Amino acid sequence: MAAASKISDSTIGRIWKDHGLKPHLSRTFKLSNDKRFAEKLTDIVGLYLNPPEHALVFSCDEKSQIQALDRTQPGLPIKKGRGATMTHDYKRNGTTSLFAALNIATGKVIGTCMKKHRHQEWIRFLNRIKTSVPAGQEVHLICDNYATHKHSKVQAWQKRNPGFHFHFTPTSASWLNMVERFFRDLTVNRIRRGVFHSEADLILAIEEYLQVHNANPKPLIWTATAEDILEKVKRGRAKLDKLRHL
Repeated sequence: MAAASKISDSTIGRIWKDHGLKPHLSRTFKLSNDKRFAEKLTDIVGLYLNPPEHALVFSCDEKSQIQALDRTQPGLPIKKGRGATMTHDYKRNGTTSLFAALNIATGKVIGTCMKKHRHQEWIRFLNRIKTSVPAGQEVHLICDNYATHKHSKVQAWQKRNPGFHFHFTPTSASWLNMVERFFRDLTVNRIRRGVFHSEADLILAIEEYLQVHNANPKPLIWTATAEDILEKVKRGRAKLDKLRHL
C-alpha cells in the first residue's frame, strides 16, 4: 500500500492506527442458515437465562481427535529475559476424544476420554451422566446437530429415559454451546503447550485438568438475550446482502 500510494510505511502505519484498522488480523464467522434458527436459539438461551426449576442443565459436546504431540527435541525452560521455547516440529503419539457435560449452574464438568466418538460412545457417556445425577432428576442436555446425537439408538435411549430432554443448537452455531468455552480453556491452559509421550499421558493430563477444574468450579454466566442476538444476526445478514449486490 505504501508503494502504491507513494508514501512511507510509517505513514501508512499511523493512518491505520488513527482509524483503528488492523489489516494483519482476521476473524472467521458464519451465519447459520438453519430454518429454525430463531426457535432453537430462543430455546437454548432460555435454558441459560431462566433454567427450569428443580432440573439440571448440561452443555454437552465432544472434543474429538485430540492429538498426543511430543516435540522432536526437549524444550528450553523460561528464564530471565527469555520465554520458554520448543521445537516447531513434533511427532504424533495417538489421539483421544473427550466427552464433556458442563453443569451451567455450578460450572462442574462430567468428562471422560474415549478412543472413538460414535453413537455407541455417546450412549455410554449419557449413561455416565445418568449415574452422576440423582435418580428421577429432570435433565436438559444442550447438544449440537452432530449425527451421533440423533442416531436411532440414541432416540431409543431417550425413550427409555424420559427425564432426559435434548435441545439441539442451530447448524453453524457451535458458539451457542457453552461447553466450547471449557474446551478452549483446556486447549490453551493444558494441551497446546503440553508434551505427551503417549496417548495415556494425554488422557492423564486431561483427567488431572478436570479434577483441578472441578475442585474449584466457576459457572459461566450467559448475559446476551435471544432478542439481542437475533438483532445482531439481522444486521450481519443485511451487511452480507449489501456486499453481494456491490
